[in-house]
Amino acid sequence: MSKTILSVDDSASMRQMVKLTLGGAGYEVIEASDGSDALAKAGGGGVHMVLTDLNMPNMDGLSLIRELRKLPAYKGVPIIFLTTESDGGKKSEAKAAGATAWIVKPFQQQQLLDVVRKVLG
Repeated sequence: MSKTILSVDDSASMRQMVKLTLGGAGYEVIEASDGSDALAKAGGGGVHMVLTDLNMPNMDGLSLIRELRKLPAYKGVPIIFLTTESDGGKKSEAKAAGATAWIVKPFQQQQLLDVVRKVLG
């Protein structure tokens, strides 16, 4: 059974790149355009990992993490930031909100796959 990853980014080209990278490695990818869209698609679970941008309209990545962590189905689900932000304060805030890891864009495909495999086991 393949693992399902929720990819959240307001950039369609970034979502496509993530989907091509992860889909090519055998993962099922659900795409969402912002935090609100992601919450709607996250539903009651079935997602093994969330990959989210930080800066998005409607609901940013930090707010999304806080909302997901309130849901029982997402208590232990790894959430990885994939963002252009590299500020230490933002990283600390993300960790406090429940983020598992942080990848700075632009990313190397192998780097993304290595992190995903490490986190998902």
